Amino acid sequence: MSVIVKRSLVLQAVEQLRARIAAGDWAVGERLPTEPELAQELGISRNTVREAMRVLAFSGLIEIRQGDGSYLRTVQDPLQAVLALSRCSVDHAREARHILEAEAIGLAAQRCTEADLQGLRQALTHSGAHFHGDLQAYLEADMVFHQRLVDAAHNPALSELYRYFSGLVRAAVEHNMSHTARCQHTFDLHEQILEALTQRDPERAKRLSRDLIES
Repeated sequence: MSVIVKRSLVLQAVEQLRARIAAGDWAVGERLPTEPELAQELGISRNTVREAMRVLAFSGLIEIRQGDGSYLRTVQDPLQAVLALSRCSVDHAREARHILEAEAIGLAAQRCTEADLQGLRQALTHSGAHFHGDLQAYLEADMVFHQRLVDAAHNPALSELYRYFSGLVRAAVEHNMSHTARCQHTFDLHEQILEALTQRDPERAKRLSRDLIES
């Protein structure tokens, strides 16, 4: 019964926060009040606020930045899009990756800056340190690398789409790595994609990206 009560309180807090967002209490990009401040305003515990904020972050309404606070990402609730993505089959996800990720990486090879390349090198070094170690640590680092690849296309629409889509990418990678032995060739493809970006070779970058998706 206590679990049900706690869940009910969290859902109530979520609805209150959604209502305030819809009412325009905060502008997109604005930092939200702290957990203690929201707890006092809503008359609930900090733990309940924290859980409610996690729900809003999952739905894409807010972004939680560790050590910095929570920021409003959008006033348009993308939860339905997230739910639709969660119902995708493995084959559908693979097809979508070919269309979205591979093409975005091709654009990145044409548009990336030196700062983009430096960020990608750092992300790849970090993920490489975990490739043969803890799976969850590797997945976290790998998703940062893939997001930065798409961000290097400098197309905000593609970047935002990929943020919602990345949960499916992570699930696919986790499934593959949990059921097959880790292959160095798979990680090497990441390095080759980065090399293709460095050489401004979009066709090679797309081809390698497709090889990685199918690996």
